Amino acid sequence: MSIIEHVVLFKVKGETEQEKVNAMLNNLNSLVSLDPVLHLTAGPVHRIKSPILNFSHMLHSRYKSKEDLNTYSAHPEHQRVVKENVIPICDDIMAVDWVADNDPTPLSPPPGSAFKVTFLKLKESVSNEVQGGILGEIKGVKEGISGIQQMTCGENFSPARAKGFSLASVAVFGGVGEMEAAVGNEEYVNLQKQKVRDNVDGVIVVDYVVPASSP
Repeated sequence: MSIIEHVVLFKVKGETEQEKVNAMLNNLNSLVSLDPVLHLTAGPVHRIKSPILNFSHMLHSRYKSKEDLNTYSAHPEHQRVVKENVIPICDDIMAVDWVADNDPTPLSPPPGSAFKVTFLKLKESVSNEVQGGILGEIKGVKEGISGIQQMTCGENFSPARAKGFSLASVAVFGGVGEMEAAVGNEEYVNLQKQKVRDNVDGVIVVDYVVPASSP
């Protein structure tokens, strides 16, 4: 099975009433009941590092195939939630999809799990060979850093809403403490700064914690 990773970032308008934000999250999380969805979680961003983009909420979901992702996207209930609960209160939306390079288990990380999602925008001059090398470096992070329970990475295959970001990864930790310890690991920091930065025009790093329950 080749798992499809789907991440959506939302920038909720600053003046939005909390009741409407809760309605958006409740309705997004209800989409986990749709047949094609293997896993879905939506909630507030724990932390974001990006000099150019600022998002407030995140959705992460998984599917068995690109076809299942397309079925989910076209489902009337998904379309309704987007139209009624998302678009009216959001200033910006970004989505990235990739084929996981391994089969992550469990497919649905439990509440309290911490995600570190990284998007890279490569320079136009970067060759396919160099891109493959960057993906290799990202894959190596799991072996070099303790605390990562699962990690996938890949090339985005849905460019329309990705704002030029072409490589993506998600690392899952048991909790915020384990994630913070990994960030402080010198090897992890050096990998991100030295082996990747010369070939990228932009980086977005989003930390997210699976909510214990819906708002």
